[in-house]
Amino acid sequence: MDAHRLKAIYRVTFVGFAVNLVLAAGKLAAGLAGRSGAMVADAVHSFSDLATDVVVAAFAKLSAKPKDEGHDYGHGKYETLATILVSLALAAVGAGILVSSIRGIRTVVDGGILPRPGAVALAAAVVSIVAKELLYRYTVREGRRIGSPSVVANAWHHRSDALSSLGTLVGIGCAYFLGEKWRIADPIAALVVAVFIFKIAFDLIRTGLDELMERSLPPDLEREILRLVALDPEVHDPHNLRTRRIGASIAVEVHVRMDGAMSVARSHEITEQMERRLRDRFGDGTMIAIHVEPLRAQ
Repeated sequence: MDAHRLKAIYRVTFVGFAVNLVLAAGKLAAGLAGRSGAMVADAVHSFSDLATDVVVAAFAKLSAKPKDEGHDYGHGKYETLATILVSLALAAVGAGILVSSIRGIRTVVDGGILPRPGAVALAAAVVSIVAKELLYRYTVREGRRIGSPSVVANAWHHRSDALSSLGTLVGIGCAYFLGEKWRIADPIAALVVAVFIFKIAFDLIRTGLDELMERSLPPDLEREILRLVALDPEVHDPHNLRTRRIGASIAVEVHVRMDGAMSVARSHEITEQMERRLRDRFGDGTMIAIHVEPLRAQ
């Protein structure tokens, strides 16, 4: 990982950490002052974001280490591991919201009355939604720009907090404006939010596990790789393509055929041109191995 990319990851992660710290403290104070269990739970959700920010920053430094004697392909998988850890944190937060929402629903079903939240909790929910959605948009844009799956995963964690706050806003709004019988809307909204969070976590975990299990790149990218390899008319029959993702980089192995009478120098020159085209398309960190075979007589 180059220094510019690492610096970008640290910058976007620090911004997220600072915003989450202010929001979490503010929502906790608003939840306690406004007697809103939903807002207190939302604050806990924000505090979980602080932990994932630390995970992303720590693993970004590990994945930036260059290859060494024991890691010929570098340390990019640390970033994949960070993505999975962030995703598991998302799932844990979703489970917590789910349990809390079911408890609230049961309270109302059993004849209990949920407390009426204060206006300060309502205002905190609105501020949280706006701030977290803006933070999500900034983080996901930067993560895609620098090609960091763990930063993108962390962006979705920010959005899950915005969704959680949206559910909290609906519940608090119903409880505040519509009376006692509508206070069940709070845990019901939280239940819906939990389902969305589980869906996001599942998708991110699946992506991370695919990388750890050396899953090939999507077919459209493999077709593009073969096309770039075969652009030179002296290159024939690209085959035995193997691809995989290593953190933010990819690895490509492919066999090609060239004229058996061609000089080694010319063969090497053509191979370098193929590598240059692939790195121009997929980044300087692309790991490429090209095996040249003699062209079979027709």
